[in-house]
Amino acid sequence: MQSKEEIFVEIRNALIELFEIDESKITLSARLNEELEIDSIDAVDLLDRLRRHSEEKISVESFRSVRTVGDLVEAVYALVKA
Repeated sequence: MQSKEEIFVEIRNALIELFEIDESKITLSARLNEELEIDSIDAVDLLDRLRRHSEEKISVESFRSVRTVGDLVEAVYALVKA
């Protein structure tokens, strides 16, 4: 099972590689839409990347309430520990 820290690192790396976001902007409290400018299409790309790096089935519905990087870490962690 992945730890929350490992999940955060994976998400941070994906945000950097996929969207060229400055690493210093990626914090647990960073708002995906407002601060990191991740729109709904970008979110689908990010979820696709997380699906490929995870053995867990990740659905879009699982992430409807995600607003921050921390929310995303918690949602992925809940899926991998289930």
